Amino acid sequence: MRLSETYRTVDRAFDFPIVAERLTEELGDRTIASPNGDEETIGEVVDRCSVSRFYSAKDVYEVLLCHVTDAYVGRKFYDDRAGNPHYADDLSF
Repeated sequence: MRLSETYRTVDRAFDFPIVAERLTEELGDRTIASPNGDEETIGEVVDRCSVSRFYSAKDVYEVLLCHVTDAYVGRKFYDDRAGNPHYADDLSF
């Protein structure tokens, strides 16, 4: 599944609050696909965090967003606010 689909999946699967062990027992083997084709399971991601209890599907989703690997990050170090080195500094509009 895609990372964006995890919120709905978790929300439908559980009544909250739940402990992390229950989450990983029931959905831990579900894979989350990254944009470049790599995958990791919900269980692997949850194991990397220190949260032991989730009070809502939003809590689970935020933990997943914060603890996925770099494979889920778009263009690293992209900054659309920086100057463009291809143009001269003396442009006027």
